[in-house]
Amino acid sequence: MTVPASTTPQVPPQNEPQDAPEVPAQDSSESPRGPARTSTRGADTRALTQVLFGQLKHLEPGTPEHGRVRGALIEANLPLVRYAAARFRSRNEPMEDVVQVGTIGLINAIDRFDPDRGVQFPTFAMPTVVGEIKRYFRDNVRTVHVPRRLHELWVQVNGATEDLTTLHGRSPTTGEIAERLRIGEDEVLACIEAGRSYHATSLEAAQEGDGLPGLLDRLGYEDPALAGVEHRDLVRHLLVQLPEREQRILMLRYYSNLTQSQISQELGVSQMHVSRLLARSFARLRSANRIEA
Repeated sequence: MTVPASTTPQVPPQNEPQDAPEVPAQDSSESPRGPARTSTRGADTRALTQVLFGQLKHLEPGTPEHGRVRGALIEANLPLVRYAAARFRSRNEPMEDVVQVGTIGLINAIDRFDPDRGVQFPTFAMPTVVGEIKRYFRDNVRTVHVPRRLHELWVQVNGATEDLTTLHGRSPTTGEIAERLRIGEDEVLACIEAGRSYHATSLEAAQEGDGLPGLLDRLGYEDPALAGVEHRDLVRHLLVQLPEREQRILMLRYYSNLTQSQISQELGVSQMHVSRLLARSFARLRSANRIEA
């Protein structure tokens, strides 16, 4: 995007409202006087913006004078766009692209701003600029970042695919695309795969062909009995240390879910004896296993 050249008119001295928000003008680390000079520049920018909007509302849209003042407004408030774009540095997108998108939001804000409402322009413009940048990331940026060269080559592959489809009346093969662009078929396949990273596929989306399950249906799940594997192995190791009759009593009690009365009938012993054998088995198991419950 080409920003109009500076044609900024001179600004007469004005009293600036005390509650006006600061317009980011530049990083204080680049200023020889630090924050004080940055604040002064921000105040000058706000004053200039106020004067330019006062001139703009009296000019006819489409006239050279209107375009000149509008261009001066854009240039004067570009620091606001850079400030907003800096919030998206972690997105791994070229900062100049983000600034260009934010400038579109700035232009839209300038065209819609009404200075008679008593709202400072930075307060009005910031949501529009940030919203335009967020919309750009939502609609145009890949969910998976790919190298710039692959991105540029994908644009060429996409264009060649459309041309060959129009020419032959069918979808072109990988070899035809590679021959058209004079690149290898592997590069074409890599570009097609990179193009798919523009949008994430839903886990519930159906796969190729009708009736096939989606990714969600094919994902593995955590076995609820997995947590008990170690415990079962430990119990098995301890049980073999008990006499055979006590092992059987424990199996009948805790695996077959029989009561002590039913176990006594099964083994032909008294219920009291079964209770004593269970207590003795538990004592042996606890002595063999020092791990606290």
